[in-house]
Amino acid sequence: MIFNVRVNPRASRNRVERQGNNFKVYLTKPAAEGAANKQLVDLLSAYLKIKKYQVRIKSGEKSRDKLVEIDD
Repeated sequence: MIFNVRVNPRASRNRVERQGNNFKVYLTKPAAEGAANKQLVDLLSAYLKIKKYQVRIKSGEKSRDKLVEIDD
């Protein structure tokens, strides 16, 4: 399964919102040195109740708009 994710780093709290087939994710970590990407994988895996290794950022690692793939 592949879907779009819009990331807002440096938010006041962590939150995942589902908007149809897309997600809007608020992260407390800054976008520096991949901290926000790591937190994104952690939050999505917890939200979807899957293992972290099943969540992969396909594109947009340095962008707020990301394409994320979930492996079964």
